[in-house]
Amino acid sequence: MRDGIENIRTILAIDLKCFYASVECLDRQLDPFSTPLVVADKERGSGTIVLAVSPFLKTLGWKSRQRVYELPPYKDLIFAPPRMARYIQKSAEVVAVFLEYVDEKDIHVYSIDESFLDITEYLKPAHINAISYARRIMKRVKKKTGLTVTCGIGENIFMAKAAMDIEAKKNPDFLARWTAKDIPIKLWPVAPLSKMWGIGKRLEKRLNDLGFYTVGEIANSDIDFLKGKFGIIGEELFNHANGIDLARIGEIYIPESKSYSSGQVLYEDYSKEEGRTVIKDMVEELLSRLRQERVLTGKIHLYIGYTGNTGSISRGMRLQVRTDDPELIRESFLKLYDTYVGPDNLVRKIGLSVSDISSDHYYQNDLFTDWEDVEKRRRLSTVIDEIRKHYGYGSIFNSTGALKESTVKKRSKLIGGHKK
Repeated sequence: MRDGIENIRTILAIDLKCFYASVECLDRQLDPFSTPLVVADKERGSGTIVLAVSPFLKTLGWKSRQRVYELPPYKDLIFAPPRMARYIQKSAEVVAVFLEYVDEKDIHVYSIDESFLDITEYLKPAHINAISYARRIMKRVKKKTGLTVTCGIGENIFMAKAAMDIEAKKNPDFLARWTAKDIPIKLWPVAPLSKMWGIGKRLEKRLNDLGFYTVGEIANSDIDFLKGKFGIIGEELFNHANGIDLARIGEIYIPESKSYSSGQVLYEDYSKEEGRTVIKDMVEELLSRLRQERVLTGKIHLYIGYTGNTGSISRGMRLQVRTDDPELIRESFLKLYDTYVGPDNLVRKIGLSVSDISSDHYYQNDLFTDWEDVEKRRRLSTVIDEIRKHYGYGSIFNSTGALKESTVKKRSKLIGGHKK
């Protein structure tokens, strides 16, 4: 199960327990473990998504990612509108605590509420074992930030994550350590398969269709069979099921082909024409990020979700050249939209993404484009970017931003789709 002693590390997977809800409780001087609080903006209506629930409500079986109207009745329930700037600030405080115990190179911030720490080189000098070192960090986070953390310890990144997700979250002290000998006992019985990190519902169904229902069945299958069915993902499934993960902190989870995306759930139903306005605004926001990163895109993708459960469309298009030209990319998105969205469809969700990314140092001209006009538009966009950099994104809008159906002014006051 272990590929040589040199690949055995001591990794901590640390999760901030019910992070958003815990921050809201602490800022109200309330105990997260006895307070019935949900993080959701009721002003958006009963259909808005619950971002998080407090640890107290978790013990009652409540879950996040449901709609407000789906919540069970509860007297004196506290609703806290999301405050993304506050959560980012609090997450930074936690990372600052980690830096008291490990160097920056040994931390991978996986998400706003989850991180991996490689503590391999710190145990011997400190004359301490992994469990004691982890407890020191957990105690320090609690003292400095008030937040409770869950911690999994493993011999590699996957094992630490599995120990945290499968065992530590259920333990009274929110701590668990796994070694290779624990894999057959603690990982192999896991079912349904989507409980294992890296397996989503779709992949789970495909595996079920092939006769795999527990992690152990994957671990004891034929790796060549899995590779034949799933490619490199099949090899990774086999390795993870056997507790093997050769990735190191600092080199993990970096996609080979980066992409950029923007999405929103509209406050009300939009007609097809009103949806076009929102797309124009969203393209401008997306391209501003491309220019900041000094990159070009060669492929676009559009997702439209209709009101209720009446369906959706998902379509992509490859551009003739990699570009950051606002006009070309905007018109390409609108072409997809106009082609596939019917005149009577009511739009409620919009998602845009761009991929096939390359540096803008390698701008390739073609014979059919007026590159003088393109350069003029790029210079104008650069000026607008500078204004926004100094005075905020909401300081200047395109003309569509003045239209009633535009959401750009509201979104300029949000972080990640939520209030700052």
